Amino acid sequence: MNKQKDLSHSPKRILFTVLGTGFYALLCAIIAFPLLAGLLASFRPGTELIRRGLSIDLDFSTMTLNNYKYLFGGNVDSQKYFMWYKNSLIITLVSVVLTLFICYFVAYGLTMYNFPLQNVLFTLVIATMMVPFEILMLPMYKEIIALHLIDTYTGVIITGLCSASTIFFFRQYLGGLPKDLLSAARIDGANEYYISVKIILPLTKPAFASMGILCAMGAWNSILWPLLVLKGAEKFTLPIGLNTLLTPYGNNYDVLIAGSMFGILPIFVIFLLFQRYIIDGMTAGAVKG
Repeated sequence: MNKQKDLSHSPKRILFTVLGTGFYALLCAIIAFPLLAGLLASFRPGTELIRRGLSIDLDFSTMTLNNYKYLFGGNVDSQKYFMWYKNSLIITLVSVVLTLFICYFVAYGLTMYNFPLQNVLFTLVIATMMVPFEILMLPMYKEIIALHLIDTYTGVIITGLCSASTIFFFRQYLGGLPKDLLSAARIDGANEYYISVKIILPLTKPAFASMGILCAMGAWNSILWPLLVLKGAEKFTLPIGLNTLLTPYGNNYDVLIAGSMFGILPIFVIFLLFQRYIIDGMTAGAVKG
């Protein structure tokens, strides 16, 4: 016991602890710098941003709330901003809910049942992850045109509902659950719907939370596909709308940055609400037995 205590306080272990703590502190500072610089820039006028760029210098003489007053002031630009915000919220919410449940049931079928070509089908699903989106973009766009879904929320949402990475994640998580649960439920007379929704699904809350955050980030920040599908300004999502503020005749960098910082809020709130599930979900399938 004393030997273990001495080893825990050995100079080498203390050195590794200090170096590890310093490394992660430095990494956190590097990651936090853009966020902090953007937050401070949102309180500065556009002229200061052009003159000094993004920085973390605390110069209170140049800081003002005018950017946020303009953003929430009820003018034409602020009305457009909140319209784009609403569009992004709708698309993100619907995309996340449908993607999670569709991918869960696909992964459930590939994991909990044994049938011919099971591994072949799963391999085909994983193979789609190797195909770049740019290659699929034109065929999907032609399909959306054929279905008359241009300039609709459905056209933006429908193409990403069956995500190979989400299916893979759910399959790995479900593979760590004992299949005896299914046998016991069937002996008790439960049908397949009850087993998948009432018994197995509640056990996958960490997986749902982890993938929910990742799917929400992808849908909220997506710009290329919505830019192709959406034509009218009243249907624009927040990333597309914010980019329209940059024009050859005058760049509203101050309003753009303030709008971007406020746009981070939904993802930040989701992360805070579900952060306790993230580690459980990300380590799913790492240890079995």
